[in-house]
Amino acid sequence: MNPDLKAALAAQLLIMADDELILGHRDSEWCGHAPILEEDIAFANIALDEIGHAVTWYGLLADLKGEDRENYPNRLVYHRDLSDFRCVQMVEHPKGDWAFSMLRQYLFDSYEKVRLDWLVNSSYTPVAEAAAKMRPEEVYHLRHTRAWVRRLGLGTEESNRRMQAALDQLWPYALQLFAALPDDALLVDAGYFPHSDALCESWQAVVIAYLQDVHLDVPHTSNPIAITRAEHSVDLNLLLNNLQEVARSYPDAGW
Repeated sequence: MNPDLKAALAAQLLIMADDELILGHRDSEWCGHAPILEEDIAFANIALDEIGHAVTWYGLLADLKGEDRENYPNRLVYHRDLSDFRCVQMVEHPKGDWAFSMLRQYLFDSYEKVRLDWLVNSSYTPVAEAAAKMRPEEVYHLRHTRAWVRRLGLGTEESNRRMQAALDQLWPYALQLFAALPDDALLVDAGYFPHSDALCESWQAVVIAYLQDVHLDVPHTSNPIAITRAEHSVDLNLLLNNLQEVARSYPDAGW
């Protein structure tokens, strides 16, 4: 693998891992606070899955860089500064109300589903194998959040209002998932990853029809929020302060 392609692949793996890590952390904040006990258990398990997927992508990044797979992910999670994270701001937002978290998870789950459907055939074997393991879990996630989106969208006047408010806020942030990176063409040409435009088209074909079916109005904008993955909110800064506090207090401890 030539150096430019390797660097592009490393950047993409880091992006996927950071998205999953931070979303999983936000989901975990519902543990003990979900509206019903069964959902408390279900959403906590979804949070664990997302964090587990992050660990998988961090592990592939460690392998690519020749780093220790056991310790490298921990260094990335607990000892990077805010500016070194590459997640989208959609996953950084606090959990909000139940409608906000469910809609965010639905938008992300739908994105993951269309991406994993492609990645199982990636010409980079480690990515294809990881995607094949993740896809059954993501099918469950999407089935779960689709049901909640329908339940809340078609529920009461208030539940529909809250879902619409969440959609209006989240839509331009969700489009950031498909913003092209400078070296994306290298990954597409190598058959490692799909083109971001094709991925976005597949995603929108699924989510727009479903959201309209549950009486939600999709915002007309087709432009992602004008920020890069290197720009982050104060919300992520607060989250990292909490997430990294113990590890940074005891840097020589084993994990």
